[in-house]
Amino acid sequence: MFSYITFPEGRSKALTMSYDDGREHDKRLVELFNKCGIKGTFHLNSGWMDPELEKMRMEAVKLYEGHEIATHSLTHPTLTRLSDTAIVTEILEDRKNLEKLTGRIVRGHSYPNGAYNENVKQILKSLGIVYARAVSPTDDFEMPEDFLEWHPTCHHSAPDLMEKAKWFCDFDKAQYLKLFYVWGHSYEFDRDSSWNVIEEFCEYMSGHNDIWYATGIEIVDYMTAARGLIWSADGSHVYNPYAMDVWIRRVSSEGPEMGDVIKVPGGKGIIL
Repeated sequence: MFSYITFPEGRSKALTMSYDDGREHDKRLVELFNKCGIKGTFHLNSGWMDPELEKMRMEAVKLYEGHEIATHSLTHPTLTRLSDTAIVTEILEDRKNLEKLTGRIVRGHSYPNGAYNENVKQILKSLGIVYARAVSPTDDFEMPEDFLEWHPTCHHSAPDLMEKAKWFCDFDKAQYLKLFYVWGHSYEFDRDSSWNVIEEFCEYMSGHNDIWYATGIEIVDYMTAARGLIWSADGSHVYNPYAMDVWIRRVSSEGPEMGDVIKVPGGKGIIL
């Protein structure tokens, strides 16, 4: 007998949404997400925000409640063309400003203009950023090998968005972990007269018991804990050194049969 890592409560699928720049159109998008029980990450450029700090703090806390706020750099430059000092300033000042605005610890990022390299990744890591979203679509539903080089499934304008949604919702092989990751800018819905696209998508994706609706940082934190489980050599004991609960599913070593879903409590070990 061996066990698979699962998403919370034994789910094998997750959906996350990621939107950049923090424009006024986020308000309508957040309302849609909240209506459909979907979670998003909003990447903000604090250097472009209203200078009335207290006003912006109250608006940001209220608007993005239940969702994640993450960095997108202070002023949206192409980071790969900057000096290391300028990169540090763009990321660290954005992080400080967003944390002051919201009272939250900010650890996520999306690359302005989609530009990054190994040097940028290492600088982000040194500044406490644990994941960063790029823009090139994978057109699949696989988990990233490197969270600092996290490519989405697709942009919301992908012509086959609903085909992807239907395939994802119909997929029922619990031995795989599948992640649907959609990104974009909320102002594009006004610009392209395409609010109907995201409304149809969110309504279709809403309310599925086998899908975990999560923010970027929730996925990173959970997978860090899940991958950090400590197992006995024969798979009969497992210890969770993290504070977060992790779920696993028993699988028969003699075939593909899926067994019970088991919670491994944070800070505890169990015998299977």
